[in-house]
Amino acid sequence: MERLGSEAALAGMETSMKEELCMEIDPPFKENLATADDWRKALNKVVPAVVVLRTTACRAFDTESAGASYATGFVVDKRRGIILTNRHVVKPGPVVAEAMFVNREEIPVYPVYRDPVHDFGFFRYDPSAIQFLSYEEIPLAPEAACVGLEIRVVGNDSGEKVSILAGTLARLDRDAPHYKKDGYNDFNTFYMQAASGTKGGSSGSPVIDWQGRAVALNAGSKTSSASAFFLPLERVVRALRFLQKGRDSVTSTWEAVTIPRGTLQATFLHKGFDEIRRLGLRSETEQLVRHASPPGETGMLVVDSVVPDGPAHKHLEPGDVLIRLNGEVTTQFLKMENLLDDSVNDKVELQIERGGKPLSVELTVQDLHSVTPDYFLEVSGAVIHPLSYQQARNFRFQCGLVYVAEPGYMLFRAGVPRHAIIKKFAGEDISRLEDFISVLSKLSRGARVPLEYISYTDRHRRKSVLVTVDRHEWYAPPQIYTRNDSSGLWNVKQVLPLDSPLLSPGVNPIEQDPASNSISSCAAEAGGGDLSADGVLSPDCSLHEPREERLEDPGTESETVLRDYQGGAAVATNASVAERVIEPTLVMLEVHVPSSCMLDGVHSQHFFGTGVIIYHSQTMGLVAVDKNTVAVSVSDVMLSFAAYPIEIPGEVVFLHPVHNFALVAYDPSALGAGASVVRAAELLPEPALRRGDSVCLVGLSRSLQATSRKSVVTNPSAALNIGSADCPRYRATNMEVIELDTDFGSTFSGVLTDELGRVQAIWGSFSTQLKYSCSSSEDHQFVRGIPIYTISQTLEKIISGAKGPTLLINGVKRPMPLVRILEVELYPTLLSKARSFGLSDSWIQALVKRDPIRRQVLRVKGCLAGSKAENLLEQGDMVLAINKEPVTCFRDIEDACQALNQCDDDGKLTLTIFRQGREIDLLVGTDVRDGNGTTRVINWCGCIVQDPHSAVRALGFLPEEGHGVYVARWCHGSPVHRYGLYALQWIVEVNGKPTPDLDAFVTVTKEIEHGEFVRVRTIHLNGKPRVLTLKQDLHYWPSWELRFDPETAMWRRRTIKALV
Repeated sequence: MERLGSEAALAGMETSMKEELCMEIDPPFKENLATADDWRKALNKVVPAVVVLRTTACRAFDTESAGASYATGFVVDKRRGIILTNRHVVKPGPVVAEAMFVNREEIPVYPVYRDPVHDFGFFRYDPSAIQFLSYEEIPLAPEAACVGLEIRVVGNDSGEKVSILAGTLARLDRDAPHYKKDGYNDFNTFYMQAASGTKGGSSGSPVIDWQGRAVALNAGSKTSSASAFFLPLERVVRALRFLQKGRDSVTSTWEAVTIPRGTLQATFLHKGFDEIRRLGLRSETEQLVRHASPPGETGMLVVDSVVPDGPAHKHLEPGDVLIRLNGEVTTQFLKMENLLDDSVNDKVELQIERGGKPLSVELTVQDLHSVTPDYFLEVSGAVIHPLSYQQARNFRFQCGLVYVAEPGYMLFRAGVPRHAIIKKFAGEDISRLEDFISVLSKLSRGARVPLEYISYTDRHRRKSVLVTVDRHEWYAPPQIYTRNDSSGLWNVKQVLPLDSPLLSPGVNPIEQDPASNSISSCAAEAGGGDLSADGVLSPDCSLHEPREERLEDPGTESETVLRDYQGGAAVATNASVAERVIEPTLVMLEVHVPSSCMLDGVHSQHFFGTGVIIYHSQTMGLVAVDKNTVAVSVSDVMLSFAAYPIEIPGEVVFLHPVHNFALVAYDPSALGAGASVVRAAELLPEPALRRGDSVCLVGLSRSLQATSRKSVVTNPSAALNIGSADCPRYRATNMEVIELDTDFGSTFSGVLTDELGRVQAIWGSFSTQLKYSCSSSEDHQFVRGIPIYTISQTLEKIISGAKGPTLLINGVKRPMPLVRILEVELYPTLLSKARSFGLSDSWIQALVKRDPIRRQVLRVKGCLAGSKAENLLEQGDMVLAINKEPVTCFRDIEDACQALNQCDDDGKLTLTIFRQGREIDLLVGTDVRDGNGTTRVINWCGCIVQDPHSAVRALGFLPEEGHGVYVARWCHGSPVHRYGLYALQWIVEVNGKPTPDLDAFVTVTKEIEHGEFVRVRTIHLNGKPRVLTLKQDLHYWPSWELRFDPETAMWRRRTIKALV
């Protein structure tokens, strides 16, 4: 475990003086008589009892994030099998852990207790599982700690298996270290300090004396110095006795043991008498306290903070000085905590002084465990639970409020941050988690409801956002996890009733406008394509529920609003003709990608961009947009129209495998009255733009305001050269783009039109990665013009019903086009350079005659691995002609591929190439790709696997052993995180069985049971093979599959294997 955190450097003269005084008045130095031989004997006894803990926090919870880490623990009860370590190692939430002893015996350990406040906790293990090691438990001796005591810290420091660091206890009354303002902090206790220089991984190490006794527990350190902080063991000893007593009362298995802990929900600090006098302490009170306290007492307890609505709220205030507790003078944390822990649910009397005035208050001691959550709700990847005492103290909110420990996908999409407190959901007040679950159970898939929350960083203002319930099955249904201290696991159960709309496989119906067409008109428009058996089916309509039709009078209020909106838009600005024509066709797209399925190397979860409507009828609308906005089909798309103030969902229906554009479909009936205002742009694929042509660049700002400017084409055929990213993702290849003299910057996208508003190109965004060194890179984007001809060809095929796989769009099955491509990455070379390579004059003249402007020849940069051109074409080959016709640009090759679709050929091209001084004729096969993108993903042990996408194959390498199981991502807190099975590699074998494709992978992994160790053979993108082992955990990480169903146009989730 990396160290819990670092404490800010102490500053100020007053604090420094206090520290110096503490050094002088601490208990006197005890002479250390230990010899080197004594230490050797002590360490020989201690080291075998110290274990390396490998812990995995499976979910974010309370103060901790999901993750995997190393830490240290040590055996404090050998017979019962109890290991002591830190609370931030045991974790407040779900944890899976193993302990490794010094002889490399590894055993599973299970949490039995983590203190709600102090930084200690216990794991249990089966003592009989240790077969080869002789070891003894380490006795706890809190009374042995004293200033000047020579100590050794034995642990797993900085990832080392065993390290022994020396030090001397310098202070016993240090304030508890403050680690984070929004994370775990200890309080209401002293800490010890020594300059032992411990680092990450030593959390939970025993601090031992020369007799081999643990005098303290290592907890944290300061980054700016060698100081380390140790927790005193008095409260640890008390908790251990309760565990031992509870374990002795049963014989067979562990049972949950209740350790009484009381709280007033108030934080106290120990301040010196000099400072307390300044707070108003009367001299007679000081005299009384000094006489009643031990001789070395230097100060008293002062209230630092009080949690709202806690037992001490409105009774205690910051600055109050504690005099007596139940009639006894109390100046030490230990005495106060002993009394509170023994008085749970009873009343205690506190005598305090507030500004010199004596007061007496009677408070009820609250059960500390009652304000420490032991359950959470997991919904759409979010972790939500009651606000704990720890975080309530950090944020100054009351305990039990609905707290977002991890926003997941649904809440992240709405803009709800981590640490938010939910106050209202779907119009209902939320004060407890049960209220939130009740509202959630009434919602349907795809529903959009308001949510109000507050954040500790802006606590005085509520923020209101719109939450969209997942339409697709990106995540498992909502579940409740409840801690079970008997088993050490968190039990999982479904939280929603079976009749909840959220559990229905369909999506919620929405109101439909009567303008939607009948089945016959859909069939005519689809070119006689195959109709769905269910007839007209809106994507927002359940399969079994009738559509709700709403009749309106032509003169209704909505018509008036529509006329007003049209008129306002027309006179809003002195817009150009092109801007006025094109504005009703523009759409702003907001795209979110679920973190559970970030496929194809997509580099972000959130994208914005401008698209243009290229088709709009009563049954279907299509928007064209660049692939840096819509990168993958596994996404949620929301469309905002410039022509009418409405936001509706869209679905990705086509991703071009080469060109930088995607098509998104929407349901025109969802526009309501706006359907008559929104229209499709007129496309002008021919003639192609030339250098010097004047164009109008029109796009949308984030506020949906149309913006335009006149520009001039400087280069109509600039060849793109985008290098591969560190994590392979879509990059535009074999494309010529349009460059302008002026634009609106790298974040502005839109369209290029002529003066009449006819679209000649998409002004789209391209993604690239700037690499500053071998280990430093930065994502970057730029904009260029994408000629409209390919988009126009694709649209014609969709409308005319081209041959291809069918896809349900707005309830109608439509055949989607297939794209025939030569899977070779090419780049242009000037003919002057080609001549230097030996290209003949006759070919140079033929190529110049073919294209006198470009004067270039295409060369092979590489073939996509697994393509039909692989092993035929080589890097550096010059492509001179196809079927004896000279080719000079990418479009020539595309046209030749498309021509193959018109003839019943075997899909091969006759290429004339120039290789190393010789002309060669080759018969090269082409590949046919669809526009669906990746449609299947599997999550196994927390790694997300898929078929290798084209950006991976473009690297030119696929493992011979099998290349169908590519690791695209991994999840924090999962088995693959713990054991290091990371992304950018193929899984080629599992337990010695080949996994050439996803089906074989599913078959092999289904045979593996929960808790079994698995041997996995992988091959990295760089070709390096590796074998690793990992332990399958079906309790927290069941295997599941997400697959796109073209019959329903929905992503469906299926559990492959889980614990029943």
